[in-house]
Amino acid sequence: MSNLYLADLSGELQQEPIRKGFGRGLLEAGKRNENVVAACADLTESTQMHLFKEQFPERFVEIGVAEQNLVTVGSGLAAMGKIPFVSSYAAFSPGRNWEQIRTTICLNEMPVRVVGSHAGVSVGPDGATHQMLEDIALMRVLPHMVVICPGDSLEAEKVTLALAEDKRPAYLRLAREATPIITTAKTPFEIGKAYVYNAGADVTIITTGSMTYQALAAAEKLYKDGIEAEVIHVPTIKPLDRETILKSVRKTRCVVTAEEAQAAGGLGGAIAELLADECPAPMVRIGMKDRFGESGAPNELLEYFGLDAKHIRLAAHHVVDRK
Repeated sequence: MSNLYLADLSGELQQEPIRKGFGRGLLEAGKRNENVVAACADLTESTQMHLFKEQFPERFVEIGVAEQNLVTVGSGLAAMGKIPFVSSYAAFSPGRNWEQIRTTICLNEMPVRVVGSHAGVSVGPDGATHQMLEDIALMRVLPHMVVICPGDSLEAEKVTLALAEDKRPAYLRLAREATPIITTAKTPFEIGKAYVYNAGADVTIITTGSMTYQALAAAEKLYKDGIEAEVIHVPTIKPLDRETILKSVRKTRCVVTAEEAQAAGGLGGAIAELLADECPAPMVRIGMKDRFGESGAPNELLEYFGLDAKHIRLAAHHVVDRK
């Protein structure tokens, strides 16, 4: 294990929705800076913006079910020197308003923080329409856009505070379901940095969001199989921490990526592009394979779609055999 002040993974971990960390972080950011403002598309409690709304009602705008207007208003607030956070479900923002994000935010380099909650198949029974899987790819391709997917609620809190200080357009991806808290208050976070959460020499597992817990669980099983897996947590998908990733891959010479999103164009796509340019290596991408989600219990869906620790472990065995 790393020395990054992680939680004790050998015991039972506390669980909390990642979005709750965002809510706490936004409230704290508002206390620190009166220019922090927020707007939501009629999902204030779901996205955990209600904490900020209750404390700073004069700095909160309820846009209603109008996601295109949501981000356009956010761009205007940023142009006037405010620090706007705008939130909705990821299926709607960026799913419904990508063109407005592109034109009013990224083209003008307006530092709007677009918060997409309830992303991934772990949204569960809401089904395919609300299980946003394409958002990482959609946002990663936009010029100037920072893309961040925190691994747990504590990291989401740190991310939110960091974004309030950053001057770039940003997308913050949040999950709905309660997930294990794998970090602590002392675990570092910096925009643009990846972190080695488990050291190893045989295979590099690169992961993001709540999938980092699954990767760490897989690494524990792999160690018993005689395979030392290096787990790299990548909260910032763009800009990518090339140095940390390349250093690991040059050591292990094979890679597994894991994300709760489409395998095409997301984290796996970013890593494949990097390795094709700098360090070609055998690679397996864990993610949704050109299909939509389905309704079901979150853990059942992760297993059904091959997004759990068991499938990461199998992928690691496969890629090690290809070296």
